[in-house]
Amino acid sequence: MCHYRRRRIEAHVLMAFVASTIYKERKRRLGEAGVPITPQRAAELSQTMHEMTFRLPDDPEHRRKLLQMDAEQQAFYDLLH
Repeated sequence: MCHYRRRRIEAHVLMAFVASTIYKERKRRLGEAGVPITPQRAAELSQTMHEMTFRLPDDPEHRRKLLQMDAEQQAFYDLLH
């Protein structure tokens, strides 16, 4: 950590704590659901999952469409939703 101001040091520590908490929660939920992937793999999968939001010309409502996922991505997505 290369910060000298107290506020920046505190912000850095807070970000590290939040990241650790998210990692541990992801690991816990994957274990409870019996999904056989690591938290690191889950992060990799989430970077390759894409969703489109669009609106048709005569439809005032926005629509969302998930693009095709492989089985591993689908298992992770199902866990989140």
